Amino acid sequence: MITLKNITLRRGAKVILDGASVTVNPGEKVGLVGRNGAGKSTLFALLNGTLHEDSGDYYIPAQWRLAQVAQDMPETADSATDFVIAGDTRLAAAQAEVTASEATEDGERMAHAYMELHDAGAHDAPARAQALILGLGFKTTELDKPVNSFSGGWRMRLQLARALMCPSDLLLLDEPTNHLDLDALVWLEAWLQRYQGTMLVISHDREFLDAVTQVTVHIENAKLNRYGGNYSKFEDMRAEQMELQQASYAKQQEKIAHLQKFIDRFKAKASKAKQAQSRVKALGRMERIAPLLAEADFTFEFKEPANLPNPMLAMQDVSFGYPPPDDAPAGTPPTVIVKNVSKSVLAGQRIGILGANGQGKSTVVKTIARALQPISGEITEGKGLAIGYFAQQELDVLRPQDTPLEHMIQLVKEVTLKGQLSGQPTREQDLRSFLGSFNFTGDQVKQSVGSMSGGEKARLVLCMLVWQRPNLLLLDEPTNHLDLATREALGMALNEFEGTVMLVSHDRSLLRTVCDEFWLVSRGGVDPFDGDLDDYQRYLLDEAKRQREAVKESVKEAAAAAASAKQVTPAPVAKPAREDNRTRQLRRELEKTEARMAELNAQKTALEARLAGHPSVAEITELGQQLQVVQNELDTLEERWLELSGQVEAAS
Repeated sequence: MITLKNITLRRGAKVILDGASVTVNPGEKVGLVGRNGAGKSTLFALLNGTLHEDSGDYYIPAQWRLAQVAQDMPETADSATDFVIAGDTRLAAAQAEVTASEATEDGERMAHAYMELHDAGAHDAPARAQALILGLGFKTTELDKPVNSFSGGWRMRLQLARALMCPSDLLLLDEPTNHLDLDALVWLEAWLQRYQGTMLVISHDREFLDAVTQVTVHIENAKLNRYGGNYSKFEDMRAEQMELQQASYAKQQEKIAHLQKFIDRFKAKASKAKQAQSRVKALGRMERIAPLLAEADFTFEFKEPANLPNPMLAMQDVSFGYPPPDDAPAGTPPTVIVKNVSKSVLAGQRIGILGANGQGKSTVVKTIARALQPISGEITEGKGLAIGYFAQQELDVLRPQDTPLEHMIQLVKEVTLKGQLSGQPTREQDLRSFLGSFNFTGDQVKQSVGSMSGGEKARLVLCMLVWQRPNLLLLDEPTNHLDLATREALGMALNEFEGTVMLVSHDRSLLRTVCDEFWLVSRGGVDPFDGDLDDYQRYLLDEAKRQREAVKESVKEAAAAAASAKQVTPAPVAKPAREDNRTRQLRRELEKTEARMAELNAQKTALEARLAGHPSVAEITELGQQLQVVQNELDTLEERWLELSGQVEAAS
């Protein structure tokens, strides 16, 4: 088990933990919660050995294997599959030992090395890695793409897959849901529910915490408080605890006031001096109950829209997608993702936009927000439509060197130029006050945005959005960097908003709170989804199962076709009329190479099957050597096959 006893932990001059104690039992799945800056990530740094306690006793079993998501952005040309396989530290160690043992020509060492390689799962490592990659939302066509060809969010998904690939007894997950769509989130929940080890997770998604944890550790006032239950149960228990503490505090204050009144009245009287003195001692011995200092709530509201056109907009046979790249050849058609959509968006509607990853949710929202032009069809906007758009990449377009106040001043200039001012405050002092309502106080309004946390940047984007006084809100994953308090504040503000909301989010709590109808973007269309989020979750799981079965079926068909091709003599292939002797020789060598590769692959499969049958040490040594010889010849032939194929193609 993990034990922390009277731990004091500092970061610089700041005390993060002060005499904190907690125990985590093997196999427990723990949600680590607390306000931003409370020390959640610092505690992870203690657990992974990056930091060491300043005092107290800390114990974690030495034999436990640790896995966690690396926070750096990977820069490598390795394929997505190879990158994730490399996360299996046991497999990597086994492969290194095989290489080392072969160099020594020590038969017994080689036998043990090959056995460990088999036990580490070398035979199915690519399949395991690809299952993780596909589960996190990648397409089958992306399995062999280089890692550095993906955007930042997708690379972080690969880092998550790499951590899940690593065999572990302790899994540390710090905000694993930030870059996930709802379908990938549902898959991750199912995977973590099956995880056998001990897990600690930091997350601001209450439904995710409820689904994957059964213990909650709350960091508050530099202490660690353990609660038996998921996040919702923790909230209930803490509310009761706070209520009891407040009642006890009030009762104690009443008693203190009574004692103090007696002391003040009689301390000067000789006849009552002893009694007064005993009450002074009683006050001194009394263990004071701290007053209830609840975490400051963060709230904000959207101003009443200046007008509410109805309908807000109407779409007639609209197709959504992307124009061809600037460097594409003339005549290249645009990429159509969703087509033939005819829908109206009415005043006051609250629409949740659902759909599996890659189906076009963000493309639809971008087009309605005017960030993309429709490929075809027409979008008619109501008179006075004022769009407030929160894009997934909105944080990336903030100017790192500018301050929140400079962002607001620039926004005033842009809106003034467009003639869209509708009673918003524009004086510098008014802008400071407005920023203050979003918890940007004092010197924070002059702090560079580049030095701020993701949560603070997201709050600034929300502040700028609210100031514009929109009547149609288009929100694409607005909660990625928001803590629980800010997420709840956003949900409350959206519920009170009098305009129209269209929301894409993997935060099911926000979707449940805000939306009263859903659109499903799927298979190139947009349709109403008749059901709630639980129905949608089941739909996602069924869809994932259908896709897995389709992939398996295609693999079976390919294997059957290959087997059939071996058994049936192929029809003669028409050759070019003037094929020279050199080309014919290349073709013959290519055919021989393919035949030999087929033989070697069959030998390799047979050797691996014999190794899996628990042979003796002597047999393992012999089989391992044979397998290595076969693999070496295969590698050589594959290179020659590629070379020959290129030459034949060029000659033809």
